[in-house]
Amino acid sequence: MAEEQLGVLKALDVAKTQLYHFTAIVIAGMGFFTDAYDLFCVSLVTKLLGRIYYFNPLSEKPGSLPPHVAAAVNGVALCGTLAGQLFFGWLGDKLGRKKVYGVTLIMMILCSVASGLSFGNKAKGVMTTLCFFRFWLGFGIGGDYPLSATIMSEYANKKTRGAFIAAVFAMQGIGILAGGFVGLAVSSIFDKKFPSPTYAVNRALSTPPQADYIWRIIVMFGALPAALTYYWRMKMPETARYTALVAKNLKQATQDMSKVLQVELEMEEREEDILKDPRLNYGLFSKEFLKRHGLPLLGCTSTWFLLDIAFYSQNLFQKDIFSAIGWIPKASTMNAIHEVFKIARAQTLIALCSTVPGYWFTVAFIDIMGRFAIQLMGFFMMTVFMFAIAFPYDHWIKPDNRIGFVVMYSLTFFFANFGPNATTFIVPAEIFPARLRSTCHGISAATGKAGAIVGAFGFLYAAQPQDKTKTDAGYPPGIGVKNSLIMLGVINFVGMLFTFLVPEPKGKSLEELSGETEAEK
Repeated sequence: MAEEQLGVLKALDVAKTQLYHFTAIVIAGMGFFTDAYDLFCVSLVTKLLGRIYYFNPLSEKPGSLPPHVAAAVNGVALCGTLAGQLFFGWLGDKLGRKKVYGVTLIMMILCSVASGLSFGNKAKGVMTTLCFFRFWLGFGIGGDYPLSATIMSEYANKKTRGAFIAAVFAMQGIGILAGGFVGLAVSSIFDKKFPSPTYAVNRALSTPPQADYIWRIIVMFGALPAALTYYWRMKMPETARYTALVAKNLKQATQDMSKVLQVELEMEEREEDILKDPRLNYGLFSKEFLKRHGLPLLGCTSTWFLLDIAFYSQNLFQKDIFSAIGWIPKASTMNAIHEVFKIARAQTLIALCSTVPGYWFTVAFIDIMGRFAIQLMGFFMMTVFMFAIAFPYDHWIKPDNRIGFVVMYSLTFFFANFGPNATTFIVPAEIFPARLRSTCHGISAATGKAGAIVGAFGFLYAAQPQDKTKTDAGYPPGIGVKNSLIMLGVINFVGMLFTFLVPEPKGKSLEELSGETEAEK
């Protein structure tokens, strides 16, 4: 097979890094910033929601969300994201990246605001509407995954493509960090304006009525960065790869990219013949797709699924760590506003020390080391640190060893982000044909979110103590944290094995990887 590439796409592949690359990173990245903020900010306010809407004056502990309500508040956004990834991934290949890109952003803006305006002041009304709007918020966020990755991969040059897509994904870390900062700022302001006693001193007054505004402000803030980038998102031209290879309008693609690259591109008539090759029009459910891309798709879906089980379940023992090192005191020794502040502070420190650096290490090294090496290393190191925490778990939870526990915990997060959490997002945007790229990325991402649901909820029950008397209120006995961590270590190891199904896209053009412009000798 000899590979023949369209002139306009070759120009994109060899273009020097310039302003439009960074513009595309910011525009696509701000969507991801918003995604992360909206998905993770709810963990800052779940304790507060419990105190406000499930307050029991006779209880020695502050109110907390019942298990089914906590599962719903955290889970509906993940379910919405899964559905959005599949739907908008498919739609992005049918209608074009640009058209669908604006729709997802509008959904995210409207549903962020609506979540904060959840109706009523009774638990049932507020929680029902919050869950309803967070599902549709997740649906919009889901669309941003395949579209942001696809747009960035199709705009990038082949030399630094990995770093550009990784930079878009790294905005997720900045979004998590922003959530922590907003939580710290809002809770500090309200604490000064409305000082209140701890729960142990006065149960009723420990949650001032104004605390209801705190969670609403934190949740609604996510609409701001999305709204700021809407105009620029709509000004971006459609990607040349979609216009040329899917819409078959080579003339328009050449004109669009002449403006973007600020060079005069000429279209040769013979290039249109490349687009007419009937062998390159196979569909997703065809034998040809299965033969060419079946195993890589299995590799992308399985590794993302296994990674997200481990990644999302890591939050389960976060509360043990924060309590062990004294970052979050017992709930009864704080008022509602202080609790928000302490949770936000703990999450901000974890993000600063491990989450954010991991993302940017990937940006720095992905085009040097390659996707395969980083993913394999990440899964391996996560397996090592998970087992290192799990087997001597009783040793780590003793007060004298808590610093070591935090270091181990931070390193598992670091190698998730300088590892498969980034590469599973990048690779599906590179290895599939343009007309199926967004769809295949959506399928891979949705499989990942299925893993997130298993991780967040399956292990929520699994991690409960085996002793009935020690379980959290409303939960049946589980296998315990130690056994859960051993299982997660095994899952990471299996993820490492499935990585061998994923091809290495480093230094190759998208058309070379997907075989789209192949012509037989």
